[in-house]
Amino acid sequence: MLTYTTYVAPSKPVVSSDLPPGETRRMWSPTTATLIAGDRHAVLVDALMTRSEAQDLAGWIAAKGKELTTVFITHGHGDHFFGVPEILARFPSAKVVAAPAVVEAMRGQLSPRWLDDFWGTRFPGQLTEHPVVAEPLDGKLVLEGEELTTLDLGHTDTDSTTGLYVESIGLVVAGDSVYDNIHPYLVESGNDGLEHWLAALDTLEALNPKAVVAGHKPFDGDDSPRWIGETRRYLKDFAAVVERTHTTEELYAAVVEAYPDRGNRGVLWNSARALKPLA
Repeated sequence: MLTYTTYVAPSKPVVSSDLPPGETRRMWSPTTATLIAGDRHAVLVDALMTRSEAQDLAGWIAAKGKELTTVFITHGHGDHFFGVPEILARFPSAKVVAAPAVVEAMRGQLSPRWLDDFWGTRFPGQLTEHPVVAEPLDGKLVLEGEELTTLDLGHTDTDSTTGLYVESIGLVVAGDSVYDNIHPYLVESGNDGLEHWLAALDTLEALNPKAVVAGHKPFDGDDSPRWIGETRRYLKDFAAVVERTHTTEELYAAVVEAYPDRGNRGVLWNSARALKPLA
């Protein structure tokens, strides 16, 4: 039987002077990478962002004693694939694959607008100088005779997102379609984005999974399927608050009041800034 374990890269500082009310610094959300393993071989889902955390991830994988055959990328945001070169340095025979639409989104992240102006300014000196883009997944992804099913989820926190379903153990590796007690990234939620995201959550829930790994979660996150419903509740609450507020500050404060214990208010501030003007 296949098994899974999840590495959680801790929250890390972001270089930014755009601080939410009451916050003294900006942080990036803790981010997951999941290893699905058989007797001898393994598949990694997502590869983190900075060189140092990806090197730590590679060492963690090596300690499992499995041959890494494949790295599967769930979606095109750089914090889930910039770490690929460090993984390949340790496991040079591994193939890096993603759904074709995800491959195109990854290429978009390497434009100067994103790689230099967004990622580079926030994490200076911490990112690879030679980012790797996945190859389009051609056919099925199989690990020791068991198919790992690619889930086409469409728009969740960005366009063209996917997940991975391991039916034999009831596992969904959800990428950023599910958030575990972290504020979701909603900057790209315009143009009916929330409705598409809710439909994606319905797709996941219909699988009746036993475990769901969120793309962002605390170190002690429990991988409970309940985070599908909790993400749905957050999105609906957020949409309702958008309708009754007028400024960034009002939107931000109302969501903090509703979800005071969710991690990384900075990403909530980004979402509010994208949807409402500053007072």
